[in-house]
Amino acid sequence: MRREIITTADGSKTIQIKDWDEQYHSKHGAIQEAYHVFIKHGLDLFQGKKESVHILEIGFGTGLNALITLLETSKSGMETSYYGIEAYPVSPEELAQLNYIPELKAYDFQEQFTQMHSSPWEKQVAISDSFSLCKKQCDFKEIDFENCMDLIYFDAFGAKVQPELWTEGVFELMFNALRENGVLVTYAAKGSVRRAMQAVGFEVERLPGPPGKREMLRAKKIGVNENNP
Repeated sequence: MRREIITTADGSKTIQIKDWDEQYHSKHGAIQEAYHVFIKHGLDLFQGKKESVHILEIGFGTGLNALITLLETSKSGMETSYYGIEAYPVSPEELAQLNYIPELKAYDFQEQFTQMHSSPWEKQVAISDSFSLCKKQCDFKEIDFENCMDLIYFDAFGAKVQPELWTEGVFELMFNALRENGVLVTYAAKGSVRRAMQAVGFEVERLPGPPGKREMLRAKKIGVNENNP
């Protein structure tokens, strides 16, 4: 698939899949979308309320969501165990063209951002004193976490190009990966996605979306899925 670096509306860059007309992040603003969806409506539910958090990202991609999570949790000192799933890793050449460090004015975190991408796969690596990262290169359907995650960033490519990633089967894996009262957040808002989440036991709410989108979804694991006790 042909890939190229594009500049989004807020000045931050992302990768575009030309054949799909699909981007790793919103063309209306990569950084704005990441903060709105995954920090404001995800991580901020746990900041100041827990001493530690386990986060699973579906679609590690450019590492933007991991970087902003590191920036935010560094402020509170919350111990963070971050797991990133990615089937098709970003190349060093693509990484060199991304401008997240200057756009975020996070120059003190350049070394950690580089380490996120250069660290070995399938191994837990200390990125800072309070932030560890384990990247897994695999298909999303191969995930086998059980009742151990507090928060899931569901950042897969859209359902219009990869509908198989937005099914009941995949969301059942997500439900099983979360602890009770765990949360999944995603930029998506399609009715079929919401219904698939609800079918496996999630309590789902619609929230205002990031720039360029009217709504997004947040799902919470309340109790136990009757189909998967």
